[in-house]
Amino acid sequence: MSKRSWDIDSLVLIFSFIVVAQLLSYVISHGEFEREPYPDNPDRMMVVAGTYAPIAGEQEVSLSPWHFMFAITKGMEDAQDIIFLIFIVGGVIAVLRKSGAIDAALHHAVARLGHSPWILIAGCLVMFSLGAFTIGMGEEYVPLVPIIVTMSLAMRMDAVVAMGMVWIPYGIGWGCAGINPFGVLIAQNIAGVPLTSGSGFRLVMMAAFLSLAFHHVYRYARKVQRDPSASLVADVDFSNGFEAPEDIHFSGARITVLVVFMLALAGFVYGAANHHWYITELNAVFLGIGLLTALIVRMPAGETSRTFLEGAALMTGPALIVGFARTIAIVLQDGQIIDTIVYSIAGMLEGMPPDVSAFGMLIVQSVCNFFIPSGSGQAFVTMPIMSPLATLTDVPQQTAVLAFQFGDGFTNMIVPTNALVMGALALGRIPYTAWLRFVGPLMLKIMALATVFLILSIHIGDKVGLY
Repeated sequence: MSKRSWDIDSLVLIFSFIVVAQLLSYVISHGEFEREPYPDNPDRMMVVAGTYAPIAGEQEVSLSPWHFMFAITKGMEDAQDIIFLIFIVGGVIAVLRKSGAIDAALHHAVARLGHSPWILIAGCLVMFSLGAFTIGMGEEYVPLVPIIVTMSLAMRMDAVVAMGMVWIPYGIGWGCAGINPFGVLIAQNIAGVPLTSGSGFRLVMMAAFLSLAFHHVYRYARKVQRDPSASLVADVDFSNGFEAPEDIHFSGARITVLVVFMLALAGFVYGAANHHWYITELNAVFLGIGLLTALIVRMPAGETSRTFLEGAALMTGPALIVGFARTIAIVLQDGQIIDTIVYSIAGMLEGMPPDVSAFGMLIVQSVCNFFIPSGSGQAFVTMPIMSPLATLTDVPQQTAVLAFQFGDGFTNMIVPTNALVMGALALGRIPYTAWLRFVGPLMLKIMALATVFLILSIHIGDKVGLY
């Protein structure tokens, strides 16, 4: 059977999940937890443990048969920050490529690293994982996917390797994060443990997971270099949009553009870490990069405008996929079944031994990440339930936090409800099924190692500085 026969279009897959989510609302009992403002951020609501109750009577909602069609618009609205980011960054990247600076830098890197792809793979794994480990970077990586795909193709690898160099360390960095304010700090605060505690042990764990990732990505990359037909995307056309232009030489203007680009991104990282900058500021930073690039290379205003619009237009597919992916959670919320799902699967852990309960928490959090792909959102919903449950099953609170991190972070690489992963796959022209075949075996290894670390955290957590 041909490889193409197994490929499922990403939009078809996501739309199917939207329909399934609505069908589930007709068969799963409706229920909800009481919620209260989070102490450190009154604008965010967290569930109150032990308050789950079925919804009955006039408060119970029955979705109309065509509700999912309306929910798609709500999903687009809810994901508008990511959608606008994709459009704006797509336009700016087109301007950068028009200047020749990006392609000159890629050609230079390939010339230096072409015979040592392991350096590029290892460097990307470390760099992108540290960004997620520290300040919870993720959205910032999406615009880099086409650039790294271009570099991978030039080094006789493929787009799957490029995606692996970006998205695998993103998931590992989130899963092992030590000071990520959008995940681990929220979970630790709810669990009542010192903030940033155990960061050293988490860094050691991240090194172990990255070693697994490097072996997986590098082995596949070498196989593709030896036999291009072995690529999981061998039937995908990358001849347009990822090819290098004829003029790939450095000039003073192009070097200046690259310096501006790097300084701007470094400035955003600083602003995110110290001034709570987020997507609005990232959009502004990229627009500034685009304008300065046009000025530096003396690109006429009309040409700059046309190039920006052409680049943004190419992002229509990825942007729409992001909005559709966000719709799944919207339908589950409108159908009043998200809390029921979380309550039901968490209830299965009561009465289990600590080691089994910790493994069960990992599975629960992994499943919950399908329905609640937002890291902070999942923390606010699940940790108020998991923290008391950990006490009842003699599981340390730090282990409960680890289970949340592992379940949320690692599955971020693969769950189709994650708008970022689906958008990144679309940017790299990688079918979801191809990505699933690539990353699936690695996920099994990662989950096995995660289970080992969870059990170790129960028995020797105090000896390794986790508590």
